[in-house]
Amino acid sequence: MGKVEGGMKCVKYLLFVFNFIFWLMGSLVLAVGLWLRLDPNTVSLLGEGGPDTFFIGVYILIAAGGLVMLVGFFGCCGAVRESQCLLGLFFACLLVIFGAEVAAGVFGFLNKAEIIEEIKKFYDESAGNNGNNATVQSYHGILNCCGSASLCPDAVSNQTCHAAIEEFFNSKLFIVGYVGIGIAGVMIIGMIFSMVLCCAIRNSREVI
Repeated sequence: MGKVEGGMKCVKYLLFVFNFIFWLMGSLVLAVGLWLRLDPNTVSLLGEGGPDTFFIGVYILIAAGGLVMLVGFFGCCGAVRESQCLLGLFFACLLVIFGAEVAAGVFGFLNKAEIIEEIKKFYDESAGNNGNNATVQSYHGILNCCGSASLCPDAVSNQTCHAAIEEFFNSKLFIVGYVGIGIAGVMIIGMIFSMVLCCAIRNSREVI
């Protein structure tokens, strides 16, 4: 069985290092997803009865992180064993994840305003039903805002809760966006490396 030599051997080890980094980035995506889901402030603001659109996106992020970690493992094994099958599977998975990430990014960008509006509506409904309930008090305390003077007469901040909600969730969505852009760039490099190495392995075996 032929083995890659020369420059392609360098590509092989670069692909292994890349996949290890890719596996770490999958861990980062998983960690960000778990942070968004388990963050005490977010849970307090979107607790029982809150809009679930935000958390649906978070669950997708957690699943994507786990999948990226699995794909990174396939890529490492494919590079070390010089397996065309594993490298082909790695490339196909990267392509699917890349397409899904682009689609999810476009969906999130187009629906960002809708998600924030749902959260504002949830706050307004909670404040209207019972201005002193735990959910409303969580918004006021965590976001340092006030819906109206009657709800929090002792408030030290003049910021409205609608503005505070928008600022708070935009900051979290930006973090997700930056992580997604970084992952997409790394995936493109990985697809190029895997195709180059796969072609080199095939050519070396044809020579034999």
